[in-house]
Amino acid sequence: MPKKSEPACCAPKPDIRERPLLTPEQAADLMSVFKVLASDTRLRLLHALARAGELSVGELATVVGLKPQAVSNQLQRLVDRGILGSRRAGNSIIYRIVDPCVIRLLDQGLCLAEDAVPSRIVTIR
Repeated sequence: MPKKSEPACCAPKPDIRERPLLTPEQAADLMSVFKVLASDTRLRLLHALARAGELSVGELATVVGLKPQAVSNQLQRLVDRGILGSRRAGNSIIYRIVDPCVIRLLDQGLCLAEDAVPSRIVTIR
């Protein structure tokens, strides 16, 4: 089944291998992005949203098995970073991924995790 066409991730940029070395400020910004993604709960919430498109806090809480307040706190961190957007629908707040780069990053990260071969350290006694 062909994938749905996704919006462009960001404006075209030179290949990473052709860019100048990251400045300390750029490295700090990148670290900030990875820090907000470095949570198993937030990654599961993002994956649920990538699969469904949009979900309410209650629906997300059910999917990940947490209380709505805990989910809401995690979602707010993603909203603050500009990764998620929300809208009100009656008494519910509906969340969606607004940065398509996140879906590609999740896909690439999962690929890396699945393909990683754990190193085996052998102790000789």
